[in-house]
Amino acid sequence: MLTRQIANVIVKETSIRLNRNVNIMNDKGVIIASRDASRIDHIHEGAVEVLRTGETLKISPTDDGKWRGSQPGLNLPISFQNRIVGVIGITGNPDEMEDLGGLVRMTTELMIKQEYIASQMEWKQRTKEMIIEELLKPSPSYEAINRGLSLIELTLNPPFLTLIIQMKERAIPNHTLIQKIEQIIGQGNGIVGFININRLFVMLNGLTESQTIKRVERIYYELKKIKLTFQLSFSTPFDSIEECNQSYKDCDLAFEISNSSQEIISFADIEAKALIYQISHPGAKRFSQRIMNDSLSSYVDTLEAFFENNLNIQQTSDALFIHRNTLIYRLNKVKEETGYDPRYFKDALTLRIAIWISKKKAGKTNYYG
Repeated sequence: MLTRQIANVIVKETSIRLNRNVNIMNDKGVIIASRDASRIDHIHEGAVEVLRTGETLKISPTDDGKWRGSQPGLNLPISFQNRIVGVIGITGNPDEMEDLGGLVRMTTELMIKQEYIASQMEWKQRTKEMIIEELLKPSPSYEAINRGLSLIELTLNPPFLTLIIQMKERAIPNHTLIQKIEQIIGQGNGIVGFININRLFVMLNGLTESQTIKRVERIYYELKKIKLTFQLSFSTPFDSIEECNQSYKDCDLAFEISNSSQEIISFADIEAKALIYQISHPGAKRFSQRIMNDSLSSYVDTLEAFFENNLNIQQTSDALFIHRNTLIYRLNKVKEETGYDPRYFKDALTLRIAIWISKKKAGKTNYYG
């Protein structure tokens, strides 16, 4: 764990503050970092002695020449997880530096510990993202998934729910965002990882329906709190990880067929529309062509507002900022031109499906409805 990179940082920071030469030796007694670059990669016999005894070694001016590659100063063992991993040497009068040497050693050991924790987190995150990548394949390797889960000591238990966060602008680092979401979902309750630079995948598992919804809401409010520009979509619950690939496709489709300004989208809320987008049968095209005409096309916005407001004339008038008589006139025109009265549920359903199919065919996916 005592790498040359860490050693160089320690030497740079401590040498400046102490105005003394500082050397870092590895567990073989080789100098791996020093303010005096000419000493790097040389054996420091004083460090070899510290590694042998596990004790601090003072080298006084009278010991000159006794320890090859050494200069007068203080040499202290660096420990990590109850093992000596190196030695730190401070050049100067050793009797004047005992307290100072202890502080430098403590700082060094803390830096090594922090680096170890960071590397462990990075390794675990890479493993999580490998698992996610496999889960999203049409034919995943469950052996690879189980092996990865075993490495990070995670068990995935049903029910599951997939959540996708699509980000546009952000200043928060990836690891910080992941940590925030992992804290919300709780240990063992899911897996989180980036699948591309601006898309974050979350799969919740083993939670009740109410617990799942609370976690989704908390994630949404946390993203708002940190001022992200984003869209969030989440799937319907499912009971087998074999369905993970489809749940991801559902979330992706939810983005495609929803308004781009809509920040949170439940696939359950747009599932009927999604079915239309999953149909490729020519019959759907014929159905839409039979219903749609130029006259109806001019009233699409009015109809969609009417459907969104549950066929309520007053609410729709208010939403469109028009007089209710103007709305009634438009609805009557639709009935005259198509034979379908949008004020009746059966006819409204027919018209809505026709509009969805026509927009799918035209490639207009960002719209209300």
